[in-house]
Amino acid sequence: MNGVKTAVLLTILTVILLLVGQAMGGKGGMTVALIFALGINFISYWFSDKIVLAMYRARQINEADNPRLYSLVRSVSQKASLPMPRLYIIPSESPNAFATGRNPDNAAVAVTEGILKALDDDELEGVLSHEFAHIRNRDILIQTIAATIAGAISYLAFMARWAAFFRGGRDDDKGGILGLLAVAILAPIAAVVVQMAISRSREYAADEGAARISHKPLSLANALKKLHAYSRKVPLAAQPATAHLFIVNPLSGRGLASLFSTHPPLEERIKRLEALARRS
Repeated sequence: MNGVKTAVLLTILTVILLLVGQAMGGKGGMTVALIFALGINFISYWFSDKIVLAMYRARQINEADNPRLYSLVRSVSQKASLPMPRLYIIPSESPNAFATGRNPDNAAVAVTEGILKALDDDELEGVLSHEFAHIRNRDILIQTIAATIAGAISYLAFMARWAAFFRGGRDDDKGGILGLLAVAILAPIAAVVVQMAISRSREYAADEGAARISHKPLSLANALKKLHAYSRKVPLAAQPATAHLFIVNPLSGRGLASLFSTHPPLEERIKRLEALARRS
């Protein structure tokens, strides 16, 4: 059922992209947007992990670069019965992590420098188990494609704002200008709402999967508490289109960001993990 739901939601994202193209250039613009959407989906499947990792200046490491992290990831990969992923470190003091890639055999796990300082080994194992749960559930491709398409929608919406500005002097085209402005405002919001629908239920599933992998649900709960507190003090310079990839919301959580958060409420995630600990 999750697969069908996700396919529908990704289709909606693509339709939004086409509607933006139509608003900007009529049928011709819609055709260009369709070609663009097909290209984005192709690039997303094969290269989206590299795009996202490059966006955050993530550096690939081996065991000699960080024996502690490498050892923990190797241990979790064995517990999860999954291949060892590529490991990356993001040069940021804001503690966070995400997984990406098109399948378990081509997965990558990226953590920030800040998370290595903020968490102890048990807590870090809980976070890594969460990312491996995403890999096992094959969320990583879906979430990264959604990020790429949402980013494209945001870019086209930005172009629509400029198109409305340059057409502003034409008295005979007020309807077209209003349409462009509506697209520029509403399309990114619609894209984020679809990302929310994709991401929120999968975060709960990944938390539960992490508890089964590590058998330490409270370690992940403690990690989430720390990450939330640290990230509010030192927010990550993240793109809204990719915010849903991270284990906790990398944005400040204030203003509109709190209304359109791609993550479920942290309190509810912790509550569920504590309930799992009581049952185990």
